[in-house]
Amino acid sequence: MTRRWLRPYKETQMTRFGTTLLCALMLAASAEASDLAIEPGQWKVTSTTVMVGAPAQSGTKARCLTAEQASDVAKTFGPVSGTVNSTCEPAESEVTGRNLKWHLQCRGQLDLDVIASFNFDSSSHYTATVISKGRMAGQLISDVKTDIEGERVGECRP
Repeated sequence: MTRRWLRPYKETQMTRFGTTLLCALMLAASAEASDLAIEPGQWKVTSTTVMVGAPAQSGTKARCLTAEQASDVAKTFGPVSGTVNSTCEPAESEVTGRNLKWHLQCRGQLDLDVIASFNFDSSSHYTATVISKGRMAGQLISDVKTDIEGERVGECRP
């Protein structure tokens, strides 16, 4: 097995993992935050990703938040791990006012540290930054920063 073969495999795995992680970030996990309720409805979510200091991708997606999801922002925007051959510690979460911060660490074949900070500046707008660093055999193989902005644009569309 040559090093040239491993590099594309690692990059493919990290790209796949990064995509899964970003999707999971928009869906899931833990903490308490009754003060952080936002409005249910259709949201426009814009993300800008920088990988190893270079712009990688930007995009805008529509997301419909139910009343249940909107009333538990910490769960809706908390971390979810989906790694293979790595074990993740329970995420450390902190809610202060209208801010949510969390830190997720996974160790194993892939060591991963993900830190997120969300600012829900109103019930219809938020900004966030998610930083993740992945290491394999102690070597940094992924350094990703994603800036996110969410804005409520109306009612959910059927």
